[in-house]
Amino acid sequence: MDGRRRQPRFGGGAYELTDETPVYVISVAAQLSGLHPQTLRQYDRLGLVSPDRTAGRGRRYSARDIELLRTVQALSQDEGINLAGIKRIIELQNQVAALQARVAELSAAVDGAAAVMQQREAQVHASYRRDLVKYQPPVGGNALVVWRPAPKRSAD
Repeated sequence: MDGRRRQPRFGGGAYELTDETPVYVISVAAQLSGLHPQTLRQYDRLGLVSPDRTAGRGRRYSARDIELLRTVQALSQDEGINLAGIKRIIELQNQVAALQARVAELSAAVDGAAAVMQQREAQVHASYRRDLVKYQPPVGGNALVVWRPAPKRSAD
C-alpha cells in the first residue's frame, strides 16, 4: 500500500510467498475481489490500487492488492464515498502507517540511548573512590568555641 513491495524470497530452494507477492492476473484478481476486470483497470488508472507489472506490462496483483480492492469497493458501495475521497483515505492510511513505523523506530532509538546512558552512569558510579568517609558531627556537641580577634598594634 505504501508503494514499496517486498520481493519474493528464495530460501532453501523454496519460493516463499508473502502478502505482497504479485501472483494474480487481472481475471483472477477480479474474481477474488468480486469486481469486473474493467473496474480494476479503472482503479489502476486512478491510482487507487497499483498492481505490479510483468515485463510484458501485464498486471499482477498480490493478496494485499486484493484486500485493498475489497476495501475500495466497500467504501464506495457501503459508505457512499466517491473515488477521490477513497484515494485520499488510502493516502492518509499510508501516511499514518509510515508515521507509526517512524514512531516505533524513534522509540527504539530512545530506549537504546537510555540503556547506553544507564550503562555509562553505572560505570561512573563504579569508578567512585570508596576510601572516602562520610562526615559525622561530633557526639555530645555542646562545645562552644569563641573567637576573639587579636588586638591591633598601634603604629607608634
